[in-house]
Amino acid sequence: MRHGHPGGRPDRAAPRAFPADGPLVGRRADLDRIDVFLDGIPRHGGPLLLLGEPGVGKTALLAAAASRAEDRGMHVLAVVGAEYRVGVSHGGLGQLVEAVARAGPSSVQADVSADVAVVVAGSGRIGGPSSEPEPEPEPEAVADAVVDLLGRLARQRPALLVVDDIHWLDPASARVFGGIARRLAGRGVGMLCTAREGSEGCFDLGGLPVHDVVPLSDAASEDLLVQHFPALAPRVRRRLMAAAQGNPLALLELPAALSDPQRSAAAAMPERLPLSRRLRSAFASRVTGLPAATRYLLLLAALDGTGDLHVLRRATEGRIALKSLDAAERAQLIRVDEPSGLTFRHPLTRSAVVELSTSSERRSAHRALAQAWQEAPERQAWYLAQAAEAPDEEVAVLLERAAAVLARRGDGPAAVAALLRAAELTPPGPERARRLAEVAYTGANITGDMRDVPRLLRDARHMTPAAGPPAMVTAVAGAAYLLNGPGDIDTAHRLLRDAIALRPEPGDPADTTLTEALHTLLLVCFFGGRPELWPAFDTALAAYPVPPHLLTTTRATFADPARATPSHLTELDASIAQLPQESDPLHIVRVATAAAYLDRLDRCAEGLHRVVAGGRRGEHVTPAIEALFLLGNQAWLTGQWTELGRLALEGLDLCERHRYPMLAWVGRYLLACTAAARGDHRATRELTDRMQQWAGPRRASTVRVYAAHARTLSALGQGDFETAYREATLITRPGTLARHAPHALWTLMDLVDAAVRTGRHRQARDHADAARTAGLHALSPRLAMLVHASAALAAADDDRHPGFQEALAVPGSERWPFDLARIHLYQGERLRRGGARAEARPHLTAAAELFHRLGAAPWAERTNQELRACGIPAPAGPRAGTAVLTPQQREIAHLAAAGLTNKQIAERLSLSPRTVSTHLYQLFPKIGVTSRAGLRDALERLDRQSRSSSPPQGPGDYVG
Repeated sequence: MRHGHPGGRPDRAAPRAFPADGPLVGRRADLDRIDVFLDGIPRHGGPLLLLGEPGVGKTALLAAAASRAEDRGMHVLAVVGAEYRVGVSHGGLGQLVEAVARAGPSSVQADVSADVAVVVAGSGRIGGPSSEPEPEPEPEAVADAVVDLLGRLARQRPALLVVDDIHWLDPASARVFGGIARRLAGRGVGMLCTAREGSEGCFDLGGLPVHDVVPLSDAASEDLLVQHFPALAPRVRRRLMAAAQGNPLALLELPAALSDPQRSAAAAMPERLPLSRRLRSAFASRVTGLPAATRYLLLLAALDGTGDLHVLRRATEGRIALKSLDAAERAQLIRVDEPSGLTFRHPLTRSAVVELSTSSERRSAHRALAQAWQEAPERQAWYLAQAAEAPDEEVAVLLERAAAVLARRGDGPAAVAALLRAAELTPPGPERARRLAEVAYTGANITGDMRDVPRLLRDARHMTPAAGPPAMVTAVAGAAYLLNGPGDIDTAHRLLRDAIALRPEPGDPADTTLTEALHTLLLVCFFGGRPELWPAFDTALAAYPVPPHLLTTTRATFADPARATPSHLTELDASIAQLPQESDPLHIVRVATAAAYLDRLDRCAEGLHRVVAGGRRGEHVTPAIEALFLLGNQAWLTGQWTELGRLALEGLDLCERHRYPMLAWVGRYLLACTAAARGDHRATRELTDRMQQWAGPRRASTVRVYAAHARTLSALGQGDFETAYREATLITRPGTLARHAPHALWTLMDLVDAAVRTGRHRQARDHADAARTAGLHALSPRLAMLVHASAALAAADDDRHPGFQEALAVPGSERWPFDLARIHLYQGERLRRGGARAEARPHLTAAAELFHRLGAAPWAERTNQELRACGIPAPAGPRAGTAVLTPQQREIAHLAAAGLTNKQIAERLSLSPRTVSTHLYQLFPKIGVTSRAGLRDALERLDRQSRSSSPPQGPGDYVG
């Protein structure tokens, strides 16, 4: 017995009316509504219509409802409408009465079967031996007879009539079913139907209740794709989700139409996703019956994509009235509103419209759109290119110009598509080779699409085998690939050096290829980190007729900031001031890069966040990675270490997805520095060991400098000053600020501190003097703090040296809390050793508060020791070397290590997925991991630590 219904369960060996495929994803609210409906059938009965777009999952919900009804002990009677049977009069009614005849045990079946023949005969389907058909029955009379049958069946146990695709019932059956729906109340019979949006007028169901079946949420869409296609690459999954718009049929069918390399992102996806047979049937059926003029307008709108009705008017030159769109609007394919224009109700309707057209129709539509977009050259060029049937150099030139405009706007994928089409429209030869190389460069340097770069470069070289050395653009693309991909510094350097040396003299000032070559060579030299790499760059820059200001500025402020002049700073500040109006993501990142070592990233933050937002939309991945790490650099210096972890991990995820190992070391460097400052020395060691192992064979000296900086901080935190001195002097020798070693500015105070602690007072003084002589204090307020504090540190015997107070008096010193806390600590230590305990206490207290807030455990412990020496109880805080997690963070970490997704963790802990994500970003750097893969080992290590020592005191979480 179930739910008190007489008769108990039906025979479980009997087939279900609608076999269910399994649990439904993201349909909790819909199933709850269905449960309420089913629970009301024994007492009330009545109809319910599930209304939604094609493929939204109505049939799956109907199957789930049928299953739940059978589990409640109900009779389930199934009727399915089908487009190919819509002309069979009373076909739907015949399905119903046959289902009634089969329903229930034999005792009821015998009672009902006598009346079945009457109803079927009355419907006109069965006559006598005479060839004359029976007269058409009245729908109301037939409805009365069927309802009586259903009522008699329901006396044994409640019944549910399920009708799928009621809009495809034949007209006669539809009229009868309308009558049935109006008569079911109080008979213990429910009627659950499905219909497509816009088809409600095809049948009369007497205003029955409607439940709208809406598309799946983004989270549910992702869950569905992960369940059925776990090998989908993340960016492919995002593209499919954007196209499907929560439509389950589309989510399941679109991936199946892709090749395995396309699903794994090893091959590029098509511009227009192909529709499977089921999708084409679902989304195209209402298109094929439209008038020719309406279909042509829809084709124009689908290819144009703007929805601008003025474009459609211009494209047809007034020959087709926009009133022709009314038929498509009535069919629920589009929405038309004069202010906002035309929108397709579902993106796949747009795809279906294009797929149903012929190639000649599409070319004609593209020519018409080119005519309509004469005032927008980049759009016009694209339409002309799509209409072209043979190579056309004039159109290829227009497309190449359009690609440059699109790239400056930050739309990398559109720029790549335009360049590729331009290459296709170019006859084989040097010009096509150049354009293919342009595609490769844009992919490597903007869109983050490294997969096709080697093939494109290979095709470019094969197209001009007798041309001698590679063309400039080929060299630039190849060098960008070698730098960002394999990290082959020396080969990338040689490619660019030779190509630049072979360029015609004196060179074209407007030659953007040369500018890109020099920007790429600058990065190659920077990551190479060796003085011998720079002469080739400097020679080329000197020979440039009018070198761009940003190139000369970046050469000074980024490559060798210790020797930047006031004019360089003026040019840099002017470039930063123009960033709010700048849309080119590459330019924004390059200006911010020039600003990084001179502490001006805060003024670049708005532009960098715009670049990151574009990267999240897939418009320009490579600049977004660089922007994330530049923002992470700012977060490191300003003590926002939780935010740093989030930014670094997002950037590392992009590096992994798009295969950018070189850039990834910047993110790992930031995590290593944070781990070192917080006392997770094991994580620092693991990260820096990986840096050294990767950088060594590639001679990427800057990556080794990253490792040396993090190790210096780790050693200082542990009180291992000899190691700290050794690591710091790998970056620059004491008493010098080595050329092309910008990190020497950031490790200035570290080297002086380590030298003093190891008794190397002369080296400490020499280094502090070198910084002052170089004028570092004039480059930025933060560097002024470091210069003043280093001078005071180096004056080992002078506990009243003014340098500490000068450092603390720098305007805005609170913006750099880690540096500020260290300076307070150094002055407090000096005063305490000189016997001025009362004067030392405020400095030590301020340092302790800052270190505790940052979670800089080893530095907090060092400060606490000084406070105790001053007779003050030290405030509680995390112990050095211990990664402190809150109970909630620990639980989230264990669930993530077990393989649960953020959404699953959120549901289990009653949190939002965003909160779970934030906690993970916070705890990753604390325990020294950069992905979920390392969580299990890190947590086991923490558990061993907690078992072997008493729990740390103080608050469990520190937010910088």
